[in-house]
Amino acid sequence: MNYEAIDYHVDGASCFITLNRPDDLNTIVPPMLDELESAVGRAIRDRAVKVIILQGAGRSFCAGFNFSGGFSQWDDKIATDGQWDAGRDLMMVTSQELGWVPRFMSLWRSPKPVIAQVHGWCVGGGSEMALCADIVIASEDAQIGTPYARMWGCHHAGMWVYRLGLAKAKELALTGRAVSGREAEQIGLINKAVPFDQLEAEVRSLADQLATIPSSQLASMKLVVNQAYDNMGLGTTQLLGSVMDSMMRNTPEALQFIDKAKRESVQAAVAERDRPFGDYSQGSKPNPAHVVVPPSRRAAR
Repeated sequence: MNYEAIDYHVDGASCFITLNRPDDLNTIVPPMLDELESAVGRAIRDRAVKVIILQGAGRSFCAGFNFSGGFSQWDDKIATDGQWDAGRDLMMVTSQELGWVPRFMSLWRSPKPVIAQVHGWCVGGGSEMALCADIVIASEDAQIGTPYARMWGCHHAGMWVYRLGLAKAKELALTGRAVSGREAEQIGLINKAVPFDQLEAEVRSLADQLATIPSSQLASMKLVVNQAYDNMGLGTTQLLGSVMDSMMRNTPEALQFIDKAKRESVQAAVAERDRPFGDYSQGSKPNPAHVVVPPSRRAAR
């Protein structure tokens, strides 16, 4: 299969799904989520695969949804005659066939365990995607956050809420503050943070350990934990979050934000958003020398 936005590679019992738009920090464009879901399904069907590893090529895991064109690349699903159509957007985001959250949740629903290997920027929709994995291991200098909490979005996959206790879930939902990989581990958002030069080995070691366990055992343990969170209302939270996200992308302030990104630049729009908080575009940044190469490219050398 040929993929446009991801790289797919199997090595032994591990399947590597790599978000592969490194020049654009692996920002999410329409093909990516369909390809992600397809790749997860492919790994599930491959009996030799026991563990899925999700990572990003280049210097970031994923910098969220791409809105450099004002989000017009999604117009075929959420607009009519070039204008936002609330009804079409509602149908899209709540659809199991078309919605963004169901694509992310292919990771959560996979009977095979998924490890997210996070480095660089992991923000917005990229953070929602990573947190749908079963285990998240990040580099200590990774920057994880939801800048959409300030403008142009809302929690839609719900994992920021369910992975954190009330105090931190509410604080980060209201401020959108970025946390480093190290802090993300401390507050229980992710499983572990390690120096970047140890990240790949740490993930591979865990994947190799999981691969020694029968697939049916892994699937059973994952299912019972998932079901507990489903019983806590995860699906309802995602439904509400997806609808609210549509609305928050189209408030007067959000439309001004997107207009500024179109007229001036994305950098100008996010700088204005981030300036009061001193983070993201205005604060600490991941080390740009920390780069991940897709396994298939290394294998071809």
